[in-house]
Amino acid sequence: MDGAGSFGAGRAGSAFDLIAFIKQPQTILRVLAWIFSMVVFASIINEGYVNMGSERLHCVFNKNADACNYGITIGIVAFLACVFFLALDIYFPQISSVKDRKRAVLSEMVFSGFWTFLWFVGFCFLASQWSHTSPKELPLEQASDAARAAIAFSFFSILTWAGLTVCAVQKFLLGTDLTLFTTEHMGGQPPKQPYPSNDVIGQTTIPVNAYQSPPLIETVETRPPGYNIPPAF
Repeated sequence: MDGAGSFGAGRAGSAFDLIAFIKQPQTILRVLAWIFSMVVFASIINEGYVNMGSERLHCVFNKNADACNYGITIGIVAFLACVFFLALDIYFPQISSVKDRKRAVLSEMVFSGFWTFLWFVGFCFLASQWSHTSPKELPLEQASDAARAAIAFSFFSILTWAGLTVCAVQKFLLGTDLTLFTTEHMGGQPPKQPYPSNDVIGQTTIPVNAYQSPPLIETVETRPPGYNIPPAF
């Protein structure tokens, strides 16, 4: 795993291609996650609190302040995390250390998976509190759009962060396979086969006896005149 080619370290120092970077699924998902998180916490901060004829503001989600605080917190943290990991994606090709690349991929994978879970909890929490909100207790016409937007984009955030988790897992699995980062693989060429041994495979072995001259056959014509065959005992 710590080989020179793991986690794409063989490509370190390559030129940054902006067009190719924008077209990456990971970049698209990260930008969407950034926008969705901004919609969630901005909707709650701007219109997620209503008053009841007094200076005190109540959370539109069943007067539960924890629901508003939870949505704002995970939204802001996700917003900042998207900016951080987007900058890390841009800087990632310049990282030459295999250990640093591994830490970056692992941190992205763990954070994306954890935040997918938090978005799921947030969606369930906000939807549950909104379903228990009574029109008699709160003037829902003032903040109904903001509450629905926060719930809807919390659900969309689950999908985007789950996609980011899948991309991070795929990057980690590719990084652990050293054969996928060799020069032949990156150049689109098949790996070279080893040179064959001195023995030629498939060649028919010619016996040594085949090169020997045939035995002399004595014929009548080759016998000298007056030669008699000796008797056999």
